[in-house]
Amino acid sequence: MEWYLAVLKNYAGFSGRARRKEYWMFLLFNMIIAVVLGFIEGLFGSPGILGSIYSLAVLVPSIAVSMRRLHDTGRSGWWMLIGFVPLIGAIVLLIFFVQDSMQSSNQYGPSPK
Repeated sequence: MEWYLAVLKNYAGFSGRARRKEYWMFLLFNMIIAVVLGFIEGLFGSPGILGSIYSLAVLVPSIAVSMRRLHDTGRSGWWMLIGFVPLIGAIVLLIFFVQDSMQSSNQYGPSPK
């Protein structure tokens, strides 16, 4: 939970680097919260307002941690635009997000490990 809160505290920090653990823990907690909100909305027959509000609330932190994760692998945040290429873009981004960090300092800062 501390990784999730750390990303939210640095919600608009697009510079620097993010470890794999920070990125994937944030994604995991996002998924858990989305499933719980979906279950609650389904239970009460709500039209999905809570999920929409939550999605908008974490949009900027999600983009920021994704850019920092790309920085950690030595790539520019502009690589996120490859996600707009159907299927191939998502696969390429997944490979980038799974890769290990650069051990040394790079142009985006020192290694967070």
